[in-house]
Amino acid sequence: MPETINRTVEIDGVPIFYREAGPAGAPAVLLLHGFPTSSHMYRNLIPALAGRYRVVAPDLPGFGFSGAPDRAAFAYSFDHLAEVIDRFSRAVGLRRFAMQVFDYGAPIGFRLALRDPARISAIISQNGNAYLEGLSEGWNPIQAYWQDPSEANRDALRGFLSADAIRWQYEHGAHDTALIAPETYALDAALIARPGNAEIQLDLFGDYQSNVALYPDFQRYLRTHRPPLLAAWGRHDPFFIPPGAEAFRRDVPEAEIHLLDAGHFALETRGPEIAALIHDFLGRRMA
Repeated sequence: MPETINRTVEIDGVPIFYREAGPAGAPAVLLLHGFPTSSHMYRNLIPALAGRYRVVAPDLPGFGFSGAPDRAAFAYSFDHLAEVIDRFSRAVGLRRFAMQVFDYGAPIGFRLALRDPARISAIISQNGNAYLEGLSEGWNPIQAYWQDPSEANRDALRGFLSADAIRWQYEHGAHDTALIAPETYALDAALIARPGNAEIQLDLFGDYQSNVALYPDFQRYLRTHRPPLLAAWGRHDPFFIPPGAEAFRRDVPEAEIHLLDAGHFALETRGPEIAALIHDFLGRRMA
């Protein structure tokens, strides 16, 4: 099995940690994680794909083992995160790539596609949303903060950052929680609990509304460029619900949609199934 190499590259003064495996000259796949995790969520998928592809999975600023600059010196917005990941992708030599997007990785990845559509060879969405109908009622407290960014509404979101809430995100909707490695939610909770990180995460909760505002642009990109698109979606996700996966067909009629018996972190319980779907999809659509 191909070895995964762990590296760090500095982008605009911020150390960006990333995992990489696979032949340097192979077609590239960029894996973009979401909240509250890191490239660690792809630890099993990376070697599963690396026999055929160059696979690169960075940690976003403020997450995992990447740098977490002070909020006074670094704007924690999705526009800024996308800018950093765009520069990262170029720094590590990704000229054209497929991307797998999950949770926060979706609005970041779609921003990359808006910047330069020709760079994107295919899209794999694992609970990576781009449609209003994909947002569940679980977003209500965050949407209340968008409408009234008061300290009270900000403080009401701190519960999402607790160790219990993070574990719940992993276990909710899973067909067998015994398949979920406990180090996943323990690592996420420990990194989220670092001094100052809670405020970073609350800033991003507030800025998520910028992603919703861009949904029409994301959809226009999909409709105009019709990238090969696979959705491998945990159907029991409490935040991004199946209508968000099915909506991709509205703009990309050829989109391949698979609703899996899984929750938000579908890779934890359906990893081999998702890897097989990706191999089949990329093998046909990127030939």
